Amino acid sequence: MNTVLSQFLIGVPTATAIWSLLLVLALTGLAVLVARPEQDQTTEVTPVVPPPDAPPPVADLRRYAEEVAVAAAGAAQTARRHRTAWLAAQDTLERAWQAYDEAETIARRFVGAGALPSPRTPRTPAEYAGRERWLHQEAVAAHWRGELSVERLRDVFAHRDGWDPRRHPVEHEVMLARAVREDRRAAYRAAAWRESVAWRDAELAAEAARSLAAEAYAATQRVRPGRVPLPRTATSAATRLTQAARWHPARVG
Repeated sequence: MNTVLSQFLIGVPTATAIWSLLLVLALTGLAVLVARPEQDQTTEVTPVVPPPDAPPPVADLRRYAEEVAVAAAGAAQTARRHRTAWLAAQDTLERAWQAYDEAETIARRFVGAGALPSPRTPRTPAEYAGRERWLHQEAVAAHWRGELSVERLRDVFAHRDGWDPRRHPVEHEVMLARAVREDRRAAYRAAAWRESVAWRDAELAAEAARSLAAEAYAATQRVRPGRVPLPRTATSAATRLTQAARWHPARVG
């Protein structure tokens, strides 16, 4: 009994020392874990955001400049096509005015013809047939010369709108002159309307070509290294780059 008790008393201090050492080691490890993060913890990566005023990449600027240049070239071609159409419409208008002026001069000669009596001729079927034949021949000739419209020619052959084949050829001549004048006046008005539309289209196309030329010039300047982008107030100088930007439709008359 004394031997067991003595062994217990001798072993208790040893066990106490071992547990104390283990406790100290555990507290030391806990303090180390609290003092620094775990080595295997995932590190957060903050994305790099470019500053708001950073210029776009050169490749994007070059691609945009090429696209705008293609658009500017197409707009210049469209402007030239509209300008050609407008010049053609202007020539047509000038010819229509000259034709109407000539018809007005001829019709003015018959202003007092209504006050004169018609020449007396035999009122026979042969005379009336000859008058009708003359009227039809003169109307067809005027139509082939471009002086009489097809609608007016139909009225002549249908004896409508005052075209009586029994009238004297002198009266028919006066009516033909006035009909030619009216048809040429209508043709002149139609040509004036077409010229107005062509002029408006040419002006819009020229303005679009100038705007795209200015934008293409500014985009090209931004691609070049060391170049400062042009302000919008300075882009007007780029209008001299394309042929379409060198002219502005000017109406005559």
